[in-house]
Amino acid sequence: MPSKTKKSAVKPETTLVIVESPSKAKTINKYLGNKYVISSSMGHIIDLPKSRLAVDVENGFSPEYITIRGKAKILNDLKKKASQSVSVLLATDPDREGEAISWHLANALRPLNQNIRRIEFNEITEPAIRAAVQHPRDIDMSLVNAQQARRILDRIVGYNISPILWKKVKKGLSAGRVQSVALRVICEREQEIENFNPEEYWTIQAEFAAGGKKFKAALHSVDGQKVRLRNRQEADAVLARAQGKSFSVQSVQRRERKRNPLAPYITSKLQQDAANRLGFTSSKTMMIAQQLYEGIDLKGEGPVGLISYMRTDSTRVADSAMAMVRGYVGANYASEYLPEKPNIYTNKKNAQDAHEAIRPTDVMHTPESVKGDLSRDQFRLYNLIWKRFVASQMTPEISEVCTVSLDAEGILFRAAGSRVLFDGFTAVENEDRTQKLELPRVNEGDRVEARAFEPEQHFTTPPPRYNDASLVKFLEESGIGRPSTYAPTVNTLINRYYVTRSGKQLVPTVLGRLVNGIMIVHFAPLVSIDFTANMEEKLDLVEEAHTNWVDMLHEFYAPFRQNVTDAEHNIEEMKNILDEATDVVCERCGRMMMKKLGKYGFFLACSGFPECRNAKPLPLGKCPADGCDGDVVKRQSKKGRPFYACTNYPTCTFLTREIPSDKPCPRCGKLLFVKKVKGRGEMLICLKESCGYKIELLDEDAKAAENGTAEAEAEANRDW
Repeated sequence: MPSKTKKSAVKPETTLVIVESPSKAKTINKYLGNKYVISSSMGHIIDLPKSRLAVDVENGFSPEYITIRGKAKILNDLKKKASQSVSVLLATDPDREGEAISWHLANALRPLNQNIRRIEFNEITEPAIRAAVQHPRDIDMSLVNAQQARRILDRIVGYNISPILWKKVKKGLSAGRVQSVALRVICEREQEIENFNPEEYWTIQAEFAAGGKKFKAALHSVDGQKVRLRNRQEADAVLARAQGKSFSVQSVQRRERKRNPLAPYITSKLQQDAANRLGFTSSKTMMIAQQLYEGIDLKGEGPVGLISYMRTDSTRVADSAMAMVRGYVGANYASEYLPEKPNIYTNKKNAQDAHEAIRPTDVMHTPESVKGDLSRDQFRLYNLIWKRFVASQMTPEISEVCTVSLDAEGILFRAAGSRVLFDGFTAVENEDRTQKLELPRVNEGDRVEARAFEPEQHFTTPPPRYNDASLVKFLEESGIGRPSTYAPTVNTLINRYYVTRSGKQLVPTVLGRLVNGIMIVHFAPLVSIDFTANMEEKLDLVEEAHTNWVDMLHEFYAPFRQNVTDAEHNIEEMKNILDEATDVVCERCGRMMMKKLGKYGFFLACSGFPECRNAKPLPLGKCPADGCDGDVVKRQSKKGRPFYACTNYPTCTFLTREIPSDKPCPRCGKLLFVKKVKGRGEMLICLKESCGYKIELLDEDAKAAENGTAEAEAEANRDW
């Protein structure tokens, strides 16, 4: 006991600084002297209880806050340190959530110390910390009220609708304000895919030769009319006219194309690029960004915050950071790479603009210079942020785009190519995935040789499923949620088993589609995109002190409560709708087993429950091992990591961590698995050695890759 008391003791004349996390405390401690004691609250310390609504809707939506279970010891320690300090500085994150944490702490500590102020910083660096300490402020109650309004609003929605779902469908279900809209768009996209009817079409490419160089061109028009070849017969008719003909250059179009650098990252764009380029989920991106923000131990420097605050919707950059990056470009690149004036980027319409863009705190911490101190994932994300920021303050890339039209008696082919005249910002951000194809130098009237014609059959494809990147993009463009809510929204859908991942695709489950159907029929306003976006705008007005948060909740609550009352009477009982009979016999009692839905998905359970409690994993598909008739089931290692194995173990030793799909192999009937392919998204592959079937998955990445490689064809088919 004496040692514990000594550890928590505070020296006289010291200031207590409270942050959320120990790693953040460690970094800040480096910059402040021994007159400051840095402590962590470990996130929220006071909140609404989980067991009940805890909001008095009859009396101004007054919330009932309690100390979070397990946090009393931390709060008592902070109280003791506050009572021994001359002042307290609350240094939580610079957003609504951080302001609310500071407000709760201030209320809890003020009886022990009246000298409590708030400090705010956008980056954890010595100048930023020292400037914040020199300029403390009061708690911003507009920010607190905006967070409080969101918290109470979401509590009212969840704690009124969820019990109806428990009663009518299944215990453990939930319905949130933002998550329900996200679930709706995922389900609607799946419906589009299921209803899609592919249409056949054909393309024809020709290989030409000129000046000793080969190049390809695509069929553009026949007799002056653009064509869409719908079948093989139409393609053959065009080929018959083109075969053996002499082609001449009808026109050569050359123009300069300027490609400007992109703005520094905001939260949504970082999540999208990290998903598409690095394969990160939204939650993984934010977790790693938090680590980079709070501080990394660098050799010879100690803990250093490498990036600015990572929850932002603003592309704004501080003057000091602008001078820093322009100085770096000027010192490390030729003068033509530095624009005369700084590049300024406009924010989207509904941006709060509370913080700067996500950027490195010091551009001299180049990715390569800190690589040895970062994990592989930390390096990859930091590399993305650093390059985007430096590139944003460089000059444009300039290319020459050339379009050549080749004609033979009304059969017109077009080829497009480009060559880089000046690389500009791409000298840093060398992530350009479009293919550059330089065409041979030809002039109008030149004859060119057609070496071969390549007809190819295609089928139109349905819209791709959402992945983390495209869902975040949709939420952002629709004005739904804010930077801090994107990742939790995706996580909630997956944790509730409303959505599963197939590779990187987000696929609605049977349960998700059922809940979505209930929400659309009985809570239509709540899952309306416009309604949800308008609520976000109202919360922004609360933050700006233009709207009273209690009035906003009153306006929402009356029609919502009536909606809930109607739903309680109108939703039918569905408790057994998800149970499904199977032909699997229980090996313990001989009864048939049922397919049931549990917390982590479907499983098999004996129909004789509770007399027989036999349960086992649901077979996902046929084992791909040669000569095995077993099924693949999901297992967990001792450390909780999932893997997939055969039910015939130990006779069959098949085991993999590749994620199974929901499709059988069209060749052998075995279960197909999802495999990541660098630069192309994912593929479905058969792991049976004697089969080897594989096909590209239809997802956002594969679609983007196809679109990228087709850029030259698009240029060629443009009407000049």
